[in-house]
Amino acid sequence: MKPLHPHQRSLFIGFGIVAVVIIAGGIYFYSRMNTLSSRIDALLASTTASLASTTAALQSNIAQTNTSLSNALSSQQQNLGVIQQQLGGVQSQVGGLSGTVSTIQKLSQIDPELLKKYSKVYFLNDNYVPAHLSEIPSAYEYSDTKQLLFVTQALPYLESMINAASSNGVILYVDSAYRSFAEQAALKGEYTMTYGAGTANSFSADQGYSEHQLGTAVDIITPGLGGQLDDSFIPTAANTWLTANAYKYGFELSYPKDNGYYVYEPWHWRFVGVKLATDLHNQGKNFYDMDQRVIDTYLVNIFD
Repeated sequence: MKPLHPHQRSLFIGFGIVAVVIIAGGIYFYSRMNTLSSRIDALLASTTASLASTTAALQSNIAQTNTSLSNALSSQQQNLGVIQQQLGGVQSQVGGLSGTVSTIQKLSQIDPELLKKYSKVYFLNDNYVPAHLSEIPSAYEYSDTKQLLFVTQALPYLESMINAASSNGVILYVDSAYRSFAEQAALKGEYTMTYGAGTANSFSADQGYSEHQLGTAVDIITPGLGGQLDDSFIPTAANTWLTANAYKYGFELSYPKDNGYYVYEPWHWRFVGVKLATDLHNQGKNFYDMDQRVIDTYLVNIFD
C-alpha cells in the first residue's frame, strides 16, 4: 500500500475529527432531546392532572352552587307562596267586607216589609205606606174609573209580564193593586155585610193583614169574565199562562189550592223578586210554607 501524502493525511485526519465532532454532537443532541422530551411529558402529565383536579373542583363548586341556588329559589318560592296566600286571605277578607258593606247599603234602600208574611200571620200597622208608589199605566188597567198604584221598583216587572202574555195571545189586566189600611177596612166591611163575617173571612183579609197594602200584590183579570173575580177565572188561558210563566217576572201565587189562609185565588199574584219566585216554582213550594228567616235572605235580590 502506497503511503499517504502528508497533505492527504492531514485531510484524512481533519475529516476524522469532523466526523468525531459530528457524531459527538449528534449523541449530545439526542441525549438532550430525550431529556427535554421527558421533561415535557412530565410537565404535560402534571398539567393534565392539575387541570383534571381543577375541573373536578370547579364541577363540584358548580354543583354546590346550583344546589344552593335551587334551595334558595325553592325557599323564595315557598315564601312567595306564603305571602300570596296571606295576601289572598287579606284580599278575600277585604272582598268579603266590601261585599258585606255593599249588601248592607243595598238592604238599607229596600223596604224590609216587602217579603214579610201577612194573611192572618203578620200585622201591618195602619200607618204603613210604601215609600215609592207609581201609577200603573192605563193600558194595563182593567177599568179607568180608579187609579191603581204599584211599588215603583216592581212596576217594570209587572209591565213586562203583561206584555209577554200579550205577545202570546193572552190578555191580562190589573183589576186591583195597592190598597191603604183604610181602603182594606172599607172593602172588608162591604164583604162582611154582603156575605157575612164567616164567608168574608174566607176570601178577604182584615185591614193590616192584606198583601195589597204592601203595593206589590195585584188581582189580575182577563176579558170575558164580566168583571168578576171568581172561579170562572180558573179555566181561562190567563190562569194557565200565569201559572206557567209569572215566576219569570218575579210573581208568585199567594193563595194556591188548599192553602191555610184563604180560598183558592188564581188571580191574586204578589211580586217577591225573580230569584225567590223562580225557586218557589222550581221546588213546588208556596211562599207561606217557607220559614220567614229563609224568605228574608232573598230580600237583597228582590229587584235584581
